[in-house]
Amino acid sequence: MPPTFTALPPMTNVPLATRRSTAEQARLETMLRDVFEHRLRFNEVLGLRVVSFAPEAPQLAFDMRPELIGHYLHGRLHGGVIAAALDTVGGFAVTVGIAEKFNSETAEQVGHRFGRIGTIDLRADYLHQGIGKTFTATGRITRLGGRIASVQMTLENEAGLLIATGSAAYVVS
Repeated sequence: MPPTFTALPPMTNVPLATRRSTAEQARLETMLRDVFEHRLRFNEVLGLRVVSFAPEAPQLAFDMRPELIGHYLHGRLHGGVIAAALDTVGGFAVTVGIAEKFNSETAEQVGHRFGRIGTIDLRADYLHQGIGKTFTATGRITRLGGRIASVQMTLENEAGLLIATGSAAYVVS
């Protein structure tokens, strides 16, 4: 005879967390855009800009400039720029993931959580030459734990050519 299960009584004593308001979400996104585009000065040097705050695949983009060329004869993107873009979008994905995980907190409360994020390990695989006018980096969280986050990243040019992939681990606590 199969076991029988009884339904649990509704939990009336447990308050349901409410998602932050649209206005508060806009404040949070404005704060994050400012941090990732201007306050992290190296990102500003690279010309990184926020393209998407989508929790499942946040994106950053940047344009090719002479300062980013790694091979002067071919005009291709420097490998260090590629690695930096992958690392930054990985950190951005973790930041967006934490904001989503704690979606009932205000922008200020969530902002206090970001000071602890740091790269532990980074791997970059260079698949094609970094040739293009605009590059888009995308991060996808594979695991967001209480202490460590794992992220997969990609970098594509404007034609959708996959330039590089990466994987990284970040400390989050």
